[in-house]
Amino acid sequence: MDSAEVLGQIPIFASLGNEDRRSLARQIDRRSFQKGTLLFRRGEAGDALYIIIRGQIRIFASTRQGNEITLALLGVGEFFGEMALLDGQPRSANAETTEGTELHILQRDNFFSFLMHKETALRAILYALSRRLRRTDDLLTEACFLQISHRLARKLVELSQTVEAATGSPASYEIFTTQREMAGLIGATRESVNKELTVLRRKGLVQTSRSRITVRDLERLKRRTR
Repeated sequence: MDSAEVLGQIPIFASLGNEDRRSLARQIDRRSFQKGTLLFRRGEAGDALYIIIRGQIRIFASTRQGNEITLALLGVGEFFGEMALLDGQPRSANAETTEGTELHILQRDNFFSFLMHKETALRAILYALSRRLRRTDDLLTEACFLQISHRLARKLVELSQTVEAATGSPASYEIFTTQREMAGLIGATRESVNKELTVLRRKGLVQTSRSRITVRDLERLKRRTR
């Protein structure tokens, strides 16, 4: 599958015509990264937009004391790095690969040159950014009003659906994340996440290992979110 065809499967570019996608594909670099590669740090200049073709990206923040909180886990078809790209400000967080990952990289100058002449692409990107803001609002609301068990189930379902979009309908869904990272994603402590995962393991809904949570029964897990 060539770069133009790959772009057609990514939501923010799906509305583009074939010629537009081919035009954009000619301006994109394609690179592969090993697990654990730090792509950029908070405070660095933002000069590129990244689109995930294969693998997973962790967006995280660090404190002066060396503690980390995971802000997002992004999978195939999602993009990141757009905030610094759009406003010209330094990166607001860190980004690293959590597994072998392949990315399309669109440089700032090429990105704006393309958007200036492609209203449909601009609309699609604004829509995707709006969805991210709504997701942040949802997280804040959940942290205030929903129990940890409910928040954890919702996040596991969301991440499983990302895996499903990338691989089809697997028998189980492997989510590469630690319990500490999961705690950051749902606004909880690692200890409380560990306790809830123990409950889910006993019910046969998940399996856990180091840096990995495997969802074994997605349909039953979905029922815990209602």
